[in-house]
Amino acid sequence: MKEGIHPEYKETTITCVCGNVIETRSTKKDIKTEICSNCHPFITGKQRLVDTAGRVERFKKKYEAKVEKPQVKKTTKK
Repeated sequence: MKEGIHPEYKETTITCVCGNVIETRSTKKDIKTEICSNCHPFITGKQRLVDTAGRVERFKKKYEAKVEKPQVKKTTKK
């Protein structure tokens, strides 16, 4: 392999919101996730409400003003 072209591969800690901690190797230092294999709804069989409402509201608020269509003047022929 060529020297100096590959990213540094180091020990990494993946931390889930549920408290599960996974030790692995990656190019990133620490990774935080909302859903892991320990708490995923498909694996556990339980439905978990993920707070995406805040994201959707922020998106709507951000683009609400841009959605307005410009008014077109109608002219009539005589």
